[in-house]
Parts: sequence; C-alpha cells; structure tokens
Amino acid sequence: MKHKFLLFLLVLSVFLPAKAQAPQLSEKSQISLITCAAGDEIYTAFGHSAFRVQDPVLGIDVVYNYGTFDFKQPNFYLNFTKGRMIYSLSRRSFDDFLFEYELEKRWVKEQILDINLEQRNVLLAFFEENYLPQNRDYLYDPLLNNCSSITGTILKDQYGDALVFDGSYLDKQYTFRQLVRQFLNINSWSMFGIDLAFGSPVDRKATVQEHMFLPYYAMEQLNHTTLNGKPMVKRERTILDYNEHTHETFFPLTPGFWFMLLLAFTGVITYFDHKHHTRSRWLDFSLFFITGVAGTLLLLLWVAADHTSTPYNFNILWAFPANAVVAFLIALPAKLPKWGSNYLKGLLALMLLTLVLWIFKVQVFSPMILMLFGTLSLRYLYLIRYSKL
Repeated sequence: MKHKFLLFLLVLSVFLPAKAQAPQLSEKSQISLITCAAGDEIYTAFGHSAFRVQDPVLGIDVVYNYGTFDFKQPNFYLNFTKGRMIYSLSRRSFDDFLFEYELEKRWVKEQILDINLEQRNVLLAFFEENYLPQNRDYLYDPLLNNCSSITGTILKDQYGDALVFDGSYLDKQYTFRQLVRQFLNINSWSMFGIDLAFGSPVDRKATVQEHMFLPYYAMEQLNHTTLNGKPMVKRERTILDYNEHTHETFFPLTPGFWFMLLLAFTGVITYFDHKHHTRSRWLDFSLFFITGVAGTLLLLLWVAADHTSTPYNFNILWAFPANAVVAFLIALPAKLPKWGSNYLKGLLALMLLTLVLWIFKVQVFSPMILMLFGTLSLRYLYLIRYSKL
C-alpha cells in the first residue's frame, strides 16, 4: 500500500504548488471517521479520532490526524503546564496509522460518511488547506479543542444548520468532570491529579456537541447526526477487533490507600504527642509545606495559565497557598506564635467552606480529599489545643 501513498503524494505535488488545491476524487472515493480504543497511557486513556480519505482509483488511503504532538518540542512540558500546548494536523498512510493500534491491540472502528462527491472533494480540499505548514498547528485544549472535538467543529463548519446533532441517545447531559471520570478510576493518581487541577468550570453540563471531546461520544454522536434530514453515517464497520483494555488498579498503589495510611499514621503520632504533651514539628512542617506548595501550584494554574479548565479552583481553600510560608512560622518554632491558633481555626473554616461548595455543587472534589481533611483537621485541632498548654 505504501506505493499507493507515494502515488498520492505525487498527485498532490502536481496540484498543490499554486494554491493548495487537492486532486479531484472519483465516484468510488469515501471519507470516514476513524475511532480508536482507549490505551494504557494517560494520553491514550480516552481513545482517539481521525479522518480517513480513500479513493482506489487515485490510490489514496490516508489519515488526517489532528491529534499529533511531539514531546521533543521546545518547552513542551512548560507549554503544557501553561495551557499553551500546540497540536498539529498530520497526514500519513492508513497502513502506517493502523500499525500502532495493532501493536497495542486496540480496536479501530470506521464510520463512512454519507456525503456526495462534491462534498467529499470540498472536505478533502479543506484537509489539504489545513495541512499547509502555516495552517496545521492549533492551540490544544483537552476539553474544548482536541482531536475528537475538532471533528464535530469541522463538520458543523462545513454544513452549518443542515447538520443536526441529536442528543436523544444521551441518558443525560454530563458535566465535563463526570465525562472524564467515566474513563479513569476515581481512586487513581491520574484521576486524583486531574480532579485536583480542574476548577469549577468543568462542573457545568457539556452541550450535546461538547460531549464529542471524547472519541467514544463522538462516534456515538455521529450515529445520531443528520445531514439535510438524512443519517450522516452510511455504514459502520470494525477494522481491528480487540477487547476493550481494562484498567485494574492495585489498591496499595492508589491514593486512597496512601491517604488512609497517612490518616492512621497522623492519628498515632498525635496520640503520642498528646500523651507526652509535645508535638512532632517535622509532621506539622510537612503537612503545612506540602499543602502550601500544592495550593500555590493550583493558584498559578488559575491566574497564570491559559487553561480553560483550571480557573476558579476552590481546592486552594484547603490546600492553602499561605501554608508554604506558615510552615516555617508555626511548625519550626518550639512554641506556636500568638496568632497561630486563629490561623488554624481559619484553616478549619476554609475546609468547612470547601464542603459547603461541594454540597451545593459549586465545585465537585475528589472523594480522596476526605481522608486528607481528616488528617489535616486532626492535626489542626491538636495544635489549637496544644497552643493553650
């Protein structure tokens, strides 16, 4: 098949120099949406979407993939943290695209679009225009502008009001956080980290089209989409048929296990501190400093990054940024400062406020923080009592 791909590139080289005009497809051509199963890595945990263009007459069988990124990009991790991650549209032969999914044993399904020849040619021309070096890069957003959500955006931009996304297949419209949690174990470090970094904006309900940021939902949505009153999908087929990857987590490696261990450990240390009328300053310093650093990072994601999902993050109420400094003022001295008791009461009040915001669904938090609340509350209450000795 590679010689056909090379033939396609040769055909493009004839047509493209002037103004990025794609070759005219034949009647036997077809364009489809490819959906790939979730994988084991965190960046593959939600699956993948791409467009496939085939024409046996021209020897074309290529994939236009909007989910391409490069770990070797300059400042890759810094840009990711800042919310300035650049993704690109890539074009490669279908055989090469499929190879990695065969290696990872991930299923691949195809939905052939029911569009006429003129519409197929317009869509191919759009892909080729997008693939020009000056156009292929775009600012990635994990929830609003990724390889999957962009499929809905492209189709809507192409066909306007003639294209209708019917959301009747949804049991209900989920929030973004609920949608992400469908693909990750809530008691996993990856989900805990995401829950910690996500702010309150992700707790709004996603629109029908916004559900398409997840490839599985994009695939199902396409089966419930009409163009000019007719089903958008002509037919669906399975290209690679593998079982869904399961993600079983060994409990001793989960945050729930370690946070329970921390709570029990803190309880034992606090009991002996109470018994001997002393306090373990190293434990207090650790709790204050770690929560303070975590809160500072969350605050920076809120005010200094371009992410749409990290502002207004009320995790900073319990992971209080000032704790990073207070750790040196309260934990290290042998005696607590006079203002220390009021500061600790304020921290308890902020944790209570966090629970109130949770109850009223202003922001939904990871259930794992309840054990952290137990640990922090136990220690804060002990320190308030200790300050009166």
